[in-house]
Amino acid sequence: MANEKTCPTPGRRAVLAGLAGAGAVLATGLGGRFAQAQSSAPIRIGFQLHRTGIGASYGRWYERTATAALKVLNEAGGINGRPVEIVFEDDGTDPKRGAEVVEKLVTQAGCDLVMGTLFSHVVIGSAPRAGELKVPYLVCSEGHHVASGMLNRWTLQPGITDVKSQVQGMAPFVAANLGRKVTMIFPDFAFGHDHRDYFTAAVAAQGGEVIKHVAIPPTETSFTRYFPQIPRETEVLYHVMVGPAVLTFVKELGEFYGSGARPQLFGFIDSLEAVDINSPGLEFLEGTHFWEGHPRYRQADAGEHETFYRAAVGVDDNGASVADPRDISTYAHMFSTWETLFVIKAAMEAAGYQGPADRQKVVEAMEAMSGFAEGREHPQGPKVFNGRTHQAFGLQSITRVEGGRLVRVHQTAMEDGFYPDEVDYTTMSF
Repeated sequence: MANEKTCPTPGRRAVLAGLAGAGAVLATGLGGRFAQAQSSAPIRIGFQLHRTGIGASYGRWYERTATAALKVLNEAGGINGRPVEIVFEDDGTDPKRGAEVVEKLVTQAGCDLVMGTLFSHVVIGSAPRAGELKVPYLVCSEGHHVASGMLNRWTLQPGITDVKSQVQGMAPFVAANLGRKVTMIFPDFAFGHDHRDYFTAAVAAQGGEVIKHVAIPPTETSFTRYFPQIPRETEVLYHVMVGPAVLTFVKELGEFYGSGARPQLFGFIDSLEAVDINSPGLEFLEGTHFWEGHPRYRQADAGEHETFYRAAVGVDDNGASVADPRDISTYAHMFSTWETLFVIKAAMEAAGYQGPADRQKVVEAMEAMSGFAEGREHPQGPKVFNGRTHQAFGLQSITRVEGGRLVRVHQTAMEDGFYPDEVDYTTMSF
């Protein structure tokens, strides 16, 4: 890979064709043959889960998705011929508790590795303990903390792209189609700060400017008092909000602008995750745009792998639970738990994993991977994986609210999200 990019960028078609070819290091197929391990004892994967706290809506769907993926994996033979178990443990979406959960899963539950958590501040608080315990820590987050070099060699993010890559891919569309004077509203913690820093830079590279940053505490329950900070000359209001009050946020935003003139709205779907877009008070979102990692509504060009994934997890074509249409999934993020589990399978099989003594070999096997082809194991789409930075790169979608549905109007190219390496974990000691 060239020094100035995370990977060579021969163009989208060449990248995707390369991933589909035999030369790429890809996850093992669902129907593949499995090496027989010396032990038949189950492999135990610890899952650090936001079951409570501000990340609870994500945690609920992360658990459902991981459980569905586990069923598929075990029905196909497990890992190295061994069955796999997942041990879920609530971290309360709390950094201190997160580190305690990592230790409990490893030292008390006897887990072979740990995966799962989403919120950036919990990842940052937990990763050092994983490094001390010398256990692979596979995060399903979006923060730039892994690829920035902030963490350690035991921490990897192979199942989802990071914010820096996402916003770099989004910025050209926003600047070209929505406007160039941007006000940003974001949560005042690590995840929001990534949006602040990297979108500000990305829109500037497109000739635009962020004219105002509005940071909001992630535990805030009412937002009206923040909206007067939005300058009148704002052309685009970029919003990303998280937590249980997201419905309140978008409703109050609509009430603030009413039926009068307003900026173009571009939101990260985090502001609407687990929320029915047809909820009363959200009619003003018609015609506005969102980023989605994995479109909630089944798109017209969706393939067989998407059908398989939705059925396995129990999600309908609208992104809601098949058991309760009022239960809206966190569809744009939860695929990362499914995909990460199959990356773990591929790495453990490549490493000939037998037990905790082989944990380092699992990390090294992941570092040797170059990408993952779109399919049942990777339903969100193809990924390029940079073993030096421990970060995956993928395709991003921009959707527009049309008739109460999110319809994709733009998909980025793979290379849109590439940026220069900031770390080489492979040079670090374990």
